[in-house]
Amino acid sequence: MMAELRREPVWLTLAAMLLAAALALWLLAKPGLISGLPLPLRLPAIALGVWALGAAFMQPLGLELRRRWQRRLTTPPFSLMALGAFTLLLIVRALWLA
Repeated sequence: MMAELRREPVWLTLAAMLLAAALALWLLAKPGLISGLPLPLRLPAIALGVWALGAAFMQPLGLELRRRWQRRLTTPPFSLMALGAFTLLLIVRALWLA
């Protein structure tokens, strides 16, 4: 018997991709949200952003990593948690600077 693949709803994938695109555009318009952080905080923020935005675009494009632990980190629920954490980071940072 073949193992059944777990698929997320299409709307969830689309919502994650749209949120990631919006965050990317926001960062292009306001790079100070990340670049204004001190270096010890900036590097983890950049890593979180690369993970969150990259994972949100990987799944709809059909890209998949080979190693099991990498594949697990780039698919829901971990990718959605990273996207949520990065979104909260940017919102808190924008409110802090306002």
